[in-house]
Amino acid sequence: MENFNISSDDLMNFVITFGPKLLAAIATLVIGLWIVKFVVKGVKKALNKSSVDNALAVFLQSLVSILLKVMVYITALSMLGIQMTSFIAVLGAAGLAIGLAMQGSLSNFAGGVLILFFKPFKVGDFIERGSESGTVERIDILYTFLVTPNNQEIVIPNGQLANAAVTNYSAKEIRRAVFPVGIGYTSDMKKAREIMLRVLKEDERVLKEPEPVVVLTNLGDSSLDLSARAWTKTEDYWAFFWDNLEKIKEELDKEDIEIPFPQRDVYLYQQK
Repeated sequence: MENFNISSDDLMNFVITFGPKLLAAIATLVIGLWIVKFVVKGVKKALNKSSVDNALAVFLQSLVSILLKVMVYITALSMLGIQMTSFIAVLGAAGLAIGLAMQGSLSNFAGGVLILFFKPFKVGDFIERGSESGTVERIDILYTFLVTPNNQEIVIPNGQLANAAVTNYSAKEIRRAVFPVGIGYTSDMKKAREIMLRVLKEDERVLKEPEPVVVLTNLGDSSLDLSARAWTKTEDYWAFFWDNLEKIKEELDKEDIEIPFPQRDVYLYQQK
């Protein structure tokens, strides 16, 4: 095996040539990582003071930390004379390939970031998207989990939620309940309106402002279509609606106000 002899002059030349670069790279690495740590702490404080969701805050801290550290390492290696252009190109190509292979997941990821940042809904809200509705149980970075009134779990990709119209029934503190009631043309419309208003105003859950109203909305084929409208707190909505819909029916029956229903008359003719 051939022996390699390194002279003191060669070693000295190596130290003189490569030493400053190595010291500069080490200094850049140490100072750079310290600055990254300082910046990440600042980002963490800023996110804690904001209303950003905790899951998104942790993710953003990690993302900022990783990106800054990669930049520091690349800078330090380039100071040693290592060509990083090819390495960066390989990373870019790999990132593009991974992105193309994970288009759906990246779409859900981006949607999750938007939902957690802008908060169109939050955990505990009752939302509806198309034919799907339920209470938001959990919001992850990729999926949102809903629980239906029948205690069924619906898992919706965040990409779909972020790019679709979503109705948030819990966003406002109050909601308007609408009670559509049809009465017969021969019934006393004024009396029916008074009964419906009385029923609503007797309920302590109804809000005085805006004031409950009963309006005629349509002259139907077989009925005068009335609409009773009252405001209540969002958390009381369904109990308020069910109770008063039943009460309105009972009170109209007591006063002999006809509520027509579809029917068909059949006439039989006997041929002589």
